[in-house]
Amino acid sequence: MSLNSNYHHPVLLTESVEGLNINPEGTYVDVTFGGGGHSRAILSKLNDKGRLYAFDQDKDAVANSIEDERFTLIEANFRYVKKFLRLYGVRKVDGILGDFGVSSHQFDQPERGFSTRYDGQLDMRMNQGDNLNAFLVVNTYSESKLRDIFYKYGELKNAPKLAREIVTARKEGEIKTSAALKDLLMPFLYKGKEFKVLAQIYQAIRIEVNQELEVLKEFLMQTQDLLEPGGRLSLISYHSLEDRLVKRYIRSGLFEGQPEKDFYGNISVPFKKVGQLIVPSKEEIAKNNRARSAKLRIAKRL
Repeated sequence: MSLNSNYHHPVLLTESVEGLNINPEGTYVDVTFGGGGHSRAILSKLNDKGRLYAFDQDKDAVANSIEDERFTLIEANFRYVKKFLRLYGVRKVDGILGDFGVSSHQFDQPERGFSTRYDGQLDMRMNQGDNLNAFLVVNTYSESKLRDIFYKYGELKNAPKLAREIVTARKEGEIKTSAALKDLLMPFLYKGKEFKVLAQIYQAIRIEVNQELEVLKEFLMQTQDLLEPGGRLSLISYHSLEDRLVKRYIRSGLFEGQPEKDFYGNISVPFKKVGQLIVPSKEEIAKNNRARSAKLRIAKRL
């Protein structure tokens, strides 16, 4: 079972799989299959009775599917994890692994439009069958909606200027490519931080296209019902917006506010964090620069 390393370099591979505390006869879910690196590591720890279900909505990932009778790849968005597992007769699992964000393969395909390094069509869809893409966001969203996206998903202080410039420019013609968008926004990229600001702009558009934060929330809310008592969550995030949601949910089972107290002042929470926040080593970052922003949080179902 060799990893398709040309497709995706699995981040925090050992740490995230160890975090599941795998029972060889257990049932596990990898909600972000990609190149299959995490899935193969999980399978290596299961015996003949163990089962692994994986999710991926990107048709390119299907080519990496694993020939193993213990393994099932479900071609769907993991926001529907409970629904699809039930179709396979699975109501409870022993562990769930998620490696969120964009895969190396998606970044490295210019025509997918995810990377700031390449020129390509404005796309950014993780599911190539979806209707909404980056072109539509950039060319049809109102100035106020663009501003809100750049504020909320890119955490960009100059969001109003960016939105105004896009709306003004598209009156002269559609903004069709990554290069056209970069050229347009170049005057607004802080000197010495051009790449960082551009990445934030792309992140904001990508999150909107794929509804990434809504998907993450919907998924997390299903994990309480899915996990057996003692079952583990092992979740890798790549930016503060994702990590904040994961951290809050593990802490309280909520995304905002505080859990209610009973008559005696006790609170009931669904999870207990396991260990501390884990980040990649300097060695891993040296081998795979895309790992630099990864954060792994592990929790146990109470």
